Amino acid sequence: MRPHTRSALVVFAVLAVGLAACSKDKSKPANYAIQGEFVSEQDSFPRLRYLDTGLVSINDRCAVRKVRLNPKMPPVYVNGQPVGFC
Repeated sequence: MRPHTRSALVVFAVLAVGLAACSKDKSKPANYAIQGEFVSEQDSFPRLRYLDTGLVSINDRCAVRKVRLNPKMPPVYVNGQPVGFC
């Protein structure tokens, strides 16, 4: 086997392995675990305490739909403070 053919086969094998690694099925929705718990169940719009940091959300309702926060949705941290979503 000629040296150019061998190096071409090695490059092809590396590209095939890389392409196979990148082609995993990512169409499945993420399986979210419980991210937080409600601070006070008596309120109609309670804030969430997130289990990973222990911090309480700065908002008490979803900014878009104006409904309760979803404890399964992970927060986004703005200036170190969690913002909850629905």
